[in-house]
Amino acid sequence: MNVDTKSKDKGPLRVISLYKRNKKTIAITLMMMPGFIWLVLFRYIPMGGIVMAFQNFRPFPPNPTLLNNIIHSDFVGLNNFRFIFATDRALLMIRNTLGYNAVFIVLTTVLSVGIAICLSELNRKFFAKLYQTLMFFPFFISWVVAGYFVFAFLDPTFGMLSEVRNWYFDPTGWPVILTSAHLWKSLGFNSIVYLAAITGIDQGLYEAAAIDGASKWRQVWSITIPSIKPMIIILFILAVGRIFNADFGLFYQIPRNMGPLQSVTEVIDTYVFRVMNSNIAGATGMATAAGLFQNVVGFICIMITNTLVRKFDRENSLF
Repeated sequence: MNVDTKSKDKGPLRVISLYKRNKKTIAITLMMMPGFIWLVLFRYIPMGGIVMAFQNFRPFPPNPTLLNNIIHSDFVGLNNFRFIFATDRALLMIRNTLGYNAVFIVLTTVLSVGIAICLSELNRKFFAKLYQTLMFFPFFISWVVAGYFVFAFLDPTFGMLSEVRNWYFDPTGWPVILTSAHLWKSLGFNSIVYLAAITGIDQGLYEAAAIDGASKWRQVWSITIPSIKPMIIILFILAVGRIFNADFGLFYQIPRNMGPLQSVTEVIDTYVFRVMNSNIAGATGMATAAGLFQNVVGFICIMITNTLVRKFDRENSLF
């Protein structure tokens, strides 16, 4: 009888002991669950819709649900991918997408690192926090609102710079305008990411360098930049993975969808949007094909970039 009592009590005690040993792991797992559930619901489950890229997707009444439409839509193979390259603007939009993103990656990386280093060198924390807030604020502004800000300056009738030229019919200055708008919106967020990496550097390294007579500039080159080098490489690799994905809001809302500017503002995303609005049969399948193409090419770019990084600096590669 005593043996049965001990065996009954042993179960709850074992559970309590197991909980105490794994308390930290359980807590971290529970904190991770909302993000994991979001990832599954909004990233992995929707991947089933990739099949639409290979179909002439269209609604089938009287029950035009997504699943019913996928089941009954005709399979067309790779035909949906042709519209990206069949148009006479294919070379233009691919050139703009790659060109702008290449400039964005280089300038954002260099300027974000520079701003983060400058903020880390500020002695008065009040001004450091103030500058961080002012630079980070544009990140929360939508491109629709930002488009009205730009329009207030460039409006041909009442804009502050309207006397210089009619900006919305002259594409000459728009590469600079779009690049400036992108930097204005993204530098704050990226600089804070690098600033967080800088604050994690052992301050003893700077003290030892100062004792050896190293100047601030020398400390930056010999301590700060090498210490945040892994973060720079990781963010660079991830940015290269989106080199075929353009920021739709930037290229559509800022130039206000003006036809005369399409030679310098047309990118893959805006072109797909125009196709979707043209009521062409199978436009949904074409848009899905364009998204799949962008992501597959982005994945290839990540693999190539990571391979090159691993070849020259194996410790700082992404994988």
